[in-house]
Amino acid sequence: MAAHDLVRLLDLDPELGDRLAPEDQQRALHQLVAETLRVPTGRWDAAGAIDPAGTPLGLLILDGLLLRDLDLGRRASTEVLGFGDILRPWDTDAAASELPLVARWTVLEPLRLAVLDERFLHLVVRFPPVVDALFARTARRHRGLAVRLVVNQLVRLEDRLLLALWALAERWGRVTPDGVLVPMGLTHSALARLVGARRPSVTSALGDLSRDHLLERTEDGWLLRGDPAHLVDPVTERLLSPA
Repeated sequence: MAAHDLVRLLDLDPELGDRLAPEDQQRALHQLVAETLRVPTGRWDAAGAIDPAGTPLGLLILDGLLLRDLDLGRRASTEVLGFGDILRPWDTDAAASELPLVARWTVLEPLRLAVLDERFLHLVVRFPPVVDALFARTARRHRGLAVRLVVNQLVRLEDRLLLALWALAERWGRVTPDGVLVPMGLTHSALARLVGARRPSVTSALGDLSRDHLLERTEDGWLLRGDPAHLVDPVTERLLSPA
């Protein structure tokens, strides 16, 4: 991982300053500067990437796509992280649990990270709305995990796959003439970990969804068709058509 020059954080992530008073916006734009780090694609030793003592807030993703796998024996769960997410990879799950958990990080698209270090912390406390926005990012990540817990309780694997991809589409999807594109090269193995299933079962379910014209793998990612608001009946857990 290589260090790069400083950037104005609100230039690259202007949503963080949305609630600033007009008289504070220019001041925050010039003062909230952060060092950036770049990480190439492939496996990443995230926990050993940076000294946590000098980075009290964490790392903010500015560009790229990242998978975080949490392994427990032969089982694994995957979390998809991208622009706007805050990481604290040194806060390992194993340190807070008696379970033999192992975290793995895989960079799918080259990462650019803002280092929210001690110097940045001393500056950002002058702008409480930005601090609030950073905490809101953490809450958003927790909400996403809660949605996954609900989705992964569905019996039908096809339902779990569709809803998991529609959840990703809410943040990263692009509307196209053919449907909503989730521009991620998620493999069948990654999707299996995302929905708590085995890869062969996922491959079979994806084939069924493709034949039903609900999902298609393209060069740019996964193309979703239909309306997510009418996917699952709360009693039968069967796919529904819009009323």
